[in-house]
Amino acid sequence: MNFLDHLYAVIPMLGILIFVHELGHFVAAKLCGVRVLKFSLGFGSPIGVGNLRLRWIRGGTEYVVAWFPLGGYVKMLGEQMAGVQGEEEVGVEDASPDEYLNAKPTYQKLFITFAGPAMNLLLPVAAFIIVLGVGLPQRSPIVGMVEEGSPARTVGLEPGDTLLGVDGVALETWDDFERIVRASAGENLELRYARAGSETGSETGSETGAEAGFEARVEARVELPVQGRKGLDEFGSAAEVGWVGLGHRRLPALLGVPEADALAAAAGLRSGDRVMRVGADGAEGAEVDDWESLRGLYAEAGSGDLLFAIQRQVGEETEELELTVPGLGELEALGVIPATILVHDVNPALPAAAAGLESGDLILAVDGKPVGSFASFAETVRASGGRSLAITYARDGLTHTVDIAPEETSVPGPLDIEGMDQKVYLIGITQLLATLQGSVYVDQVLNPLVSIPKAVNMTVEETARFLRGLARFASGELGTDQLAGPIGIAEIARKSLDLGWQHYLGTMILISINLGILNLLPIPILDGGQALIFAVEGIKRSPISLRSRELVQQMGLTLIIMLMGLAFWNDLSRHWNSFVEWLRSTGL
Repeated sequence: MNFLDHLYAVIPMLGILIFVHELGHFVAAKLCGVRVLKFSLGFGSPIGVGNLRLRWIRGGTEYVVAWFPLGGYVKMLGEQMAGVQGEEEVGVEDASPDEYLNAKPTYQKLFITFAGPAMNLLLPVAAFIIVLGVGLPQRSPIVGMVEEGSPARTVGLEPGDTLLGVDGVALETWDDFERIVRASAGENLELRYARAGSETGSETGSETGAEAGFEARVEARVELPVQGRKGLDEFGSAAEVGWVGLGHRRLPALLGVPEADALAAAAGLRSGDRVMRVGADGAEGAEVDDWESLRGLYAEAGSGDLLFAIQRQVGEETEELELTVPGLGELEALGVIPATILVHDVNPALPAAAAGLESGDLILAVDGKPVGSFASFAETVRASGGRSLAITYARDGLTHTVDIAPEETSVPGPLDIEGMDQKVYLIGITQLLATLQGSVYVDQVLNPLVSIPKAVNMTVEETARFLRGLARFASGELGTDQLAGPIGIAEIARKSLDLGWQHYLGTMILISINLGILNLLPIPILDGGQALIFAVEGIKRSPISLRSRELVQQMGLTLIIMLMGLAFWNDLSRHWNSFVEWLRSTGL
């Protein structure tokens, strides 16, 4: 680990978050007429040597940038603070009685206390406004694939359809649609969509642009049943989720030839061949982008012999071939299907190898249900809990079924940080060719009347997700190993910075929401605990005794130290093996 690189990433992030939080307390105190004695970013003595230090006094307030950056505070006149009570007060001799915090009414004390967390929750709004102004890449609500045997296939949805709304709610992104579907298991959704139609239009919808020579746009509505099935929730835990069989990514033109007596096999095609061009015999042909492109070109070619220009993987080499195939109008008649899961590698240490799966096997079904995408297959495996799955596959023209029980395995987390592994159920295979990217657009909003409400909504969604995660953590559904300490935060900041400024800003948004919400918890020493003390004092119309205040602050401090200790231990345990190896290398 490069220590300086991690400091370079984490210190600016924490500096901004701490400054914004303490600025909230500072501004609220000033608005309420409370004398602020000290505004400190960090703990300890001011940065510098001798008289050259980052410390200055203005208007009776001492401003400090201290050596230890993991924190900060605002010290107000008349405030009792754990750990800093003994500090010298600045300019108190000229303070008037109404400049003391304890002289203010309860509502002003609460306003000052809640201003810090509120600023942490407002910072993401400002950050999202900036991101929207620059432009945020979003997945368009355009269908990339429709799985065989799915509800979407049953109601007639096709790749290329644009999803417009669900149950009267307009869809802006694919994520909007996916979120609604996964939360609607067992329900029927009214889906409004648009499809490029013929110039003659359709009785089921409206058309535009035909007179100008463009393809008509036909709008329609369908009742889309949502199946409930075992899947993974937003935190990676097994749960019942909604599924309709629509995917945003596109299938590549990768052939599956499951039957040895199919016409495709007779023409020399094999599972794993990727079609690059299709044309009449002797012609160069049209380029094939994806599976739907192949389907359309093959259908348009009609009868007669066609030339398929293909790429074939042979060991580590890629061969380019041209094969003549009969034109039958439909790929199904040729005997080919999309190779959604064509096994590329098999991990010898995991169950797939023990069950006899090999490179080149074409997986067709799981528990008797067709496999429409690798994403669906992977989710089924990961949500299995180790339950045995009946996997049907084709090899050399023959179909086989084997029972495979997925095994819990540690895999790298989303940011691929050492030690931040995730435990998931796997069978140990990789597919030959990944799916292709679906349609994307850049969501750029410059009008503040639009961007501000949108940024607020995005912040509310992220905050709600954090609250759901916090509830899962409090209930014990999420383990304490999910806590990250200063080392973990530094690693996350460094990795997100490597991925680009938007990832870095996104990480800062999440940490800012964490700080805002956690500081509202009614734990003494946190803002929420301080607010609780002020509320109790307001109800009883007298201050809590100094002894009682010190006792609850000590309890809160103990709890915070325990949580910080646990998080720090998680950081150390993740790097324990590396630390031991380093010790061995030193000869100690």
